[in-house]
Amino acid sequence: MSSTPTSVQPTGQSGESKKEGTSTEHINLKVVGSDHNEMFFKIKRTTQLKKLMDAFCERQGKAFNSLRFLYDGERVQPHNTPLELEMEDGDAIDVMVEQTGGCIQCC
Repeated sequence: MSSTPTSVQPTGQSGESKKEGTSTEHINLKVVGSDHNEMFFKIKRTTQLKKLMDAFCERQGKAFNSLRFLYDGERVQPHNTPLELEMEDGDAIDVMVEQTGGCIQCC
């Protein structure tokens, strides 16, 4: 059920002409949850990743602020775009559950 490609692209007119050099305007990304559940998304390279993050959270039934999205070990910010992060078609974004707490040192 979760392996079906999902389009998170904003609606627009399909008859619009494309700029030169943007033949690969869309990118396919895989989002892998901490339970190894995979979801696939197709978005524009210039779309903020918040759309993808929101869609993932909604489908998983998780709160946005309870998850952390990572690409190449670095945290993905909602305002980032695939173009900014130099993502390529087929790249994966890892999702981890936010953990708070840590070590307490006694004097």
